[in-house]
Amino acid sequence: MYERHFGLAKAPFRITPDPEFFFSGGNRGAVLEALIYATARGEGIVKVVGEVGSGKTMLCRMLERELPADCEIVYVANPRLYPDAVLHAIASELGLVAAPEDSKLKVLHAVQDYLLARHAAGKRVVMFIEEAQAMPVETLEEIRLLSNLETTQAKLLQIVLFGQPELDDKLALHEIRQLRERITHGFHLTPLNREQIRDYLLARLRASGYRGEGLFAPAAIRAIERASRGLLRRINVLADKALLAAYADQAAGVDASHVRRAVADSEFGAEMRGVPRWWPALLLLPVLGGLLWLLSNEWEFLPRGAASAPTEVAAAASAPKVAVSPAAPPSATAASAPASPAQAAADAAPYPRVSADTGLVGLEHLMPAELPAPDTRALLEKWGGRPQR
Repeated sequence: MYERHFGLAKAPFRITPDPEFFFSGGNRGAVLEALIYATARGEGIVKVVGEVGSGKTMLCRMLERELPADCEIVYVANPRLYPDAVLHAIASELGLVAAPEDSKLKVLHAVQDYLLARHAAGKRVVMFIEEAQAMPVETLEEIRLLSNLETTQAKLLQIVLFGQPELDDKLALHEIRQLRERITHGFHLTPLNREQIRDYLLARLRASGYRGEGLFAPAAIRAIERASRGLLRRINVLADKALLAAYADQAAGVDASHVRRAVADSEFGAEMRGVPRWWPALLLLPVLGGLLWLLSNEWEFLPRGAASAPTEVAAAASAPKVAVSPAAPPSATAASAPASPAQAAADAAPYPRVSADTGLVGLEHLMPAELPAPDTRALLEKWGGRPQR
């Protein structure tokens, strides 16, 4: 629909594994070359692991195309086969006639005879097993037994396992450790980073006849990276829908808004919609909580009586400043009104205190402990002042 608008000869982002769109970046080209080498040697079992939509099927198709002509390819498309059925399925792929009632031993002998005949003719048989993580453990053990078919010089059957990361978990089981020991080469398909996604998009566009530059804006590529997590199938889905959204707007290129519309229209877009954009702010909550706790408890770290001093000093500052003099001795203050709770707390502290009667800051903490404090009330009456209440 949008091909003519953007100058494309064909749709660039179909999810079918077309070898014409193979992208060698993101370690795919290196893995393909290593697979060709490992398969050509014909020793042991080869394993390829990658997440869903990471390009395993495309790699399988490329390996089939790049292998020499003397290699005969056998596919096991249904991994959910029980041990009694997997040999019949392999025999069927090889073109052998195996009745359902034939015993497993009989079918195994037929397969072995066929492999020996192909080996004598200078041919090699390579078996691809896709979605190998879904195979029962007993079936994987049957696959290992097939790898035992060999001559004194070479294996009769080369096996390549393609699977998701769960395949590694299954191979780690103790009961199939013999199969694990037969795996001579293992490869992992990693997700694409932002630069590789940019190159991937451009490579697919070039393969579709595009000759321009910068069809996807940098912000659009960042949005695709965030939503696709670097998986090829998701990149294809988002790029295709983003191009359609840009065509609907009659835009010359794809920007981030088109990608956001593509994400909203995709099944895996729910993963992005479930994560708010401000989630990094949640990381600051423990820090803010710690600061609030320190502020609310800072006076607990001061010596006794220090927490009440600021409040009482502030009250003294607002009172009229008559004079600064020592506080009255206990005998003089006994006749006055009972001390307030704040004054009682201050009396117990070796810090500056504010008199509840005068509102002045006492200086007795600066005087020797053995000297009695002067009578402040008497001095004020003598000078004509009145105590502040």
